[in-house]
Amino acid sequence: MATPPGARSGADTRLRTGAQTILKGARVALPGGVVDNGEVVVEGDRIAANAQENAQVIDVTGHYVVPGFVDIHNHGGGGASFTSGTVEDVLTGIDTHRRHGTTTLVASTVTGDMDFLAQRAGLLSELAEQGDLAGIHFEGPFISPCRKGAHSEELLRDPDPAEVRKLIDAARGQARMVTLATELPGGVDSVRLLAEHGVIAAIGHTDATYEQTVEAIDAGATVATHLFNAMPALGHRAPGPIAALLEDERITVELINDGTHLHPASLQLAFHHAGPDRVAFITDAMDAAGFGDGRYMLGPLEVEVADGVARLVEGGSIAGSTLTLDRAFKRAVTLDGLSVEDAVTALSTTPARLLGMSDSIGSLEPGKYADLVLLDASYDVKGVLRRGVWVVEPHLV
Repeated sequence: MATPPGARSGADTRLRTGAQTILKGARVALPGGVVDNGEVVVEGDRIAANAQENAQVIDVTGHYVVPGFVDIHNHGGGGASFTSGTVEDVLTGIDTHRRHGTTTLVASTVTGDMDFLAQRAGLLSELAEQGDLAGIHFEGPFISPCRKGAHSEELLRDPDPAEVRKLIDAARGQARMVTLATELPGGVDSVRLLAEHGVIAAIGHTDATYEQTVEAIDAGATVATHLFNAMPALGHRAPGPIAALLEDERITVELINDGTHLHPASLQLAFHHAGPDRVAFITDAMDAAGFGDGRYMLGPLEVEVADGVARLVEGGSIAGSTLTLDRAFKRAVTLDGLSVEDAVTALSTTPARLLGMSDSIGSLEPGKYADLVLLDASYDVKGVLRRGVWVVEPHLV
């Protein structure tokens, strides 16, 4: 998506230093539901409770104002990789997703050599410490070779708690999540280690049985990495991990709502059983998100992106997505039949809570960061505000 052009003639959409700004006349997605002809008051980098008489007013009638999107599983975008790129590359990827409404983003790595992953953790943790990222997600190398997807098999390893701890330490307090095949030797012990250190243990790229999945949940796992993908299918005699993950209220399930990773009926099944409070829409994006078709590298593996679908050159496995969360939102409400309220919950509120950040992001409430997305009646992005600064200037024509 190209940056939208400037606002309509005569509409001053610049936020004035030291003054309040009111976004007025929109359909505002508040925690209690969507309010017609609502307003959001911005003061500095926060949402304010009350408007002042001298506040600047921006008329956004005919638009929706929703909380900034929160992506907890993202490998890159804008032609740049979080796994192998430079600091400048990572910032390019972050900016690409911000322009599509993702105001909070966790950077995900893919399977690699342990020393290399520790080095990447150091680089990404610096960006997290300065506020550009919300932390780091390690997807691999502790995953099943039976369900490796777009991960290099020769670099996979069992989840030894000592090696899991090495990655946590390398992240300097910025590790947010580790995806594990918890049925592998050391898997359940690694889940316990992660839980003890306040890091999310996510079950994914797994060949676990139903019973093994229940054991991992009881040990402290709380997330299903891209539910349905890279795990055994739901069976009537061998229900596998999907049934265990959907039925347990302690689990938040990630869903990639791009029309490629999931059949619409699978998404509806997940929402029916888990509900929006336990669903987190993710992108699982790779470099091509917001960039275009072509050849890319995902870790050490070559990927061909054609018609927006990323697949490994060798073997043809789906290799992440080219999704951005604005597209996931639009698809949810226009094709999947979700309400705006439920889509907001799955794109903002639930992932913010999962990250332990719901006191500052995830909903439009006074005191929280002024992170919001301006959408038109067709649910296309017309403005993005992050911490009180326009990332995408409003285009209100």
